[in-house]
Amino acid sequence: MEQEKTTYIYGIRAILEAIESGEEISKVYLLKDGDGVLLNNLKTQARNNKITTSFVPIEKLDHLAKGNHQGAVAAISPITFASLEDILELHNETEKSIYLLLDGVTDVRNFGAIIRTAACTGVKAIVIAAQGSAPINAATVKTSAGAAFSMPICKVDHIKDAVFLMQSYGITTFGATEKSSDIIYDVDANKSVALVMGSEDKGINPSTLKVLDYKVKLPMKGEIDSLNVSVACGALLYEILRQQNS
Repeated sequence: MEQEKTTYIYGIRAILEAIESGEEISKVYLLKDGDGVLLNNLKTQARNNKITTSFVPIEKLDHLAKGNHQGAVAAISPITFASLEDILELHNETEKSIYLLLDGVTDVRNFGAIIRTAACTGVKAIVIAAQGSAPINAATVKTSAGAAFSMPICKVDHIKDAVFLMQSYGITTFGATEKSSDIIYDVDANKSVALVMGSEDKGINPSTLKVLDYKVKLPMKGEIDSLNVSVACGALLYEILRQQNS
């Protein structure tokens, strides 16, 4: 039977040592309203190293760790994150590439499904924000059908900064939003494209949406006016791929 277990380490000093040694940590769980010099130091180190942090009640920590967690538990990432700058240094302006930016996708199974589709459509890299993104854990890897191990995934402080960086390399940025009047089928995607997908509930951050080159949507019929983010992402990626291959 397949295992779906995530590796956790607990205790403030142990987690600090893991960060210092360069261990890939997907998420740190900290005691809500916790305080103290060491705990505050861990908060700072997590922020400086772009590690997703979640503040939770003690019951959650007790469930994750069967020992003296000292108000801190960390989930070890099964992958090594890539550098967006290094990825873009390899960008070939003569090729039609696809990049995918996820602005606040928090559900691990949606994330895993998106990774799988991205791999199938030839996406060069996925970019996520250091804070407010789904962690890469066993469930993410399983839903991705293992694609999480081969797909370059980059962490950045802010998706908006990644958008500006993409644009500086001549990559056209598309944002998926139901508020757009432009259908993806009517917009020219026959070029290098960076597609931005927003969170499951709020969509793309408004400040990021403003700086995108195009805002696009899928045609909708029926009474339901929105798709699951992983389904919408798949439909948009395949339309971009169709245009690039036409």
